[in-house]
Amino acid sequence: MSSPTARRRGPYAGTAQRQRAILESAFEVFSQVGYRSGSMRDIAQRIGIAHTTLLHHFPTKSDLLAGVLELRDEQTSPALLGGSGADFLRGMVEVVRRNQGTPGLTELYCILSAEATNPEHPAHEYFLRRYAATRERVRQGLEEMAARQELREGVDPGRESQRIIAMMDGLQVQWLLDRDSMDMAEQAREYFQSLSTAQI
Repeated sequence: MSSPTARRRGPYAGTAQRQRAILESAFEVFSQVGYRSGSMRDIAQRIGIAHTTLLHHFPTKSDLLAGVLELRDEQTSPALLGGSGADFLRGMVEVVRRNQGTPGLTELYCILSAEATNPEHPAHEYFLRRYAATRERVRQGLEEMAARQELREGVDPGRESQRIIAMMDGLQVQWLLDRDSMDMAEQAREYFQSLSTAQI
């Protein structure tokens, strides 16, 4: 006979798996057609659940969006957070390369980050936290490079962390407007190379 604790875990485990499946389905839909065009019904149909079941887990599209953004971070964070020294910047190039492979989600991110400057927007707090955490991680990465003498003289890690994020966001907007105009990953790599004494 199973213990009460084991019995309680079952439904929670099932709920977590179901929510994960919903988020992965939404991730795919938003990546392909964008947030506005992706419907809750399409997302439910992809994994064979009722629309009402999806609403049980994510009552609004904004709730679903928040989950998708967290999932996106989960998938990109290992490349961004991992590595030290010049490997850190190489990892950021790979993040940009991945973004090129998911244009729908990249577009979604750009649109929402602009809309979320409104404090009333459902993703406002998410973007506040994300930008602060990203600036801090980039600053730390550049300081690690400086300690290894891999950062060019005169580069200030604090200020440069802000510039790097601005550069990456700006490249995304230009690329989304005309995807044949540039290779974002290569542009990012060239910029990072200008900061580093090591090969990026």
